[in-house]
Amino acid sequence: MSGKKFEQEQHTSPPWRGPRGGFPVVMKGPEYNPTRRDFLRTLSAGAGFVWLSPWRVSWASPTADAGTLRLLYYTDLHTRVEWDTPLALDMAAAKMNEQGAELAIAGGDLITDGFQSSSETVAPRWNAYMKMHRSLRADVHPMIGNHDLVAADPDDGTPPSENPRREFLDHFALDRTYRSFDAQGYHFIFLDPIEVLRRPQRYRGYIDDEQLAWLKEDLAEVNPDTPIILGTHIPLLTNFTQATEGATIANPFHRVVENNREVLDVFRAHNLLLVLQGHVHVDELIRWRGTTFITGGAICGRWWRGEWHGTNEGFGMVTLQPGRIDWEYIEYGWTARRPAHL
Repeated sequence: MSGKKFEQEQHTSPPWRGPRGGFPVVMKGPEYNPTRRDFLRTLSAGAGFVWLSPWRVSWASPTADAGTLRLLYYTDLHTRVEWDTPLALDMAAAKMNEQGAELAIAGGDLITDGFQSSSETVAPRWNAYMKMHRSLRADVHPMIGNHDLVAADPDDGTPPSENPRREFLDHFALDRTYRSFDAQGYHFIFLDPIEVLRRPQRYRGYIDDEQLAWLKEDLAEVNPDTPIILGTHIPLLTNFTQATEGATIANPFHRVVENNREVLDVFRAHNLLLVLQGHVHVDELIRWRGTTFITGGAICGRWWRGEWHGTNEGFGMVTLQPGRIDWEYIEYGWTARRPAHL
């Protein structure tokens, strides 16, 4: 999502924000390990719990037959070459390599402004991102974000690309942008949630019929008890708009997946453990019907201008183990160098 356009849509952070500017939390501290009783108490107050903070959180999970896996999740880099951002990526990669992850997921928007730019314009951005990508020790599995489409709707008036996803596919030697794989007893599914539209909308969050049909076929081969981790750049479920603009404000069509209920209904007979999301640049957790939705902050923070609604530049670590999941949002210490007027 474009930083300037997105910021114009937002009100300033409300005065009732929680510690360090984040959304008010139910409990806070450097580490919180809720028991089943804690969760039931929280759920009794509403349909689920929401957590938007820079601290570690752990919870029980139905994963007794799965293995242990250290999973790195980073998203929304908006890679560019100005303002020393390649140095920031080096710092982020070094911090990520300290975590000892066995597998990494890149959550999309790996480069910036590909959607409205030519292939020639974004080539240096791809080069800068791929340098960081190759420096990570963990095996990296990338998801596509709206900024990773190239020349979908060029600002310079040139004809749009016949396949704006081609450069993403070529960089990662992929056949398609939605796919699945297995690791340590977990089934991973990545969706492509971007539907290109005509101006002025440009795109919306939507899972098309072709993907839904593929998803049903994929799940037909998965044991209902197998823990599933679903990845989508544009969120299926987020409280970002309500937290920043007001409880009755609806999400715009480009901020969430419009047909999220249709997507989630496909998983009703399966063990959907986690949904990993990005796009809105905040560290947010939502619990709904046994699934935890994690919105993973942003490597670039507020589009390389510093923190965004209490979330600083950072990435997440998920530790999956029998009966338990840990999530931690880790800041890597970048000080923004983008001029305030840009």
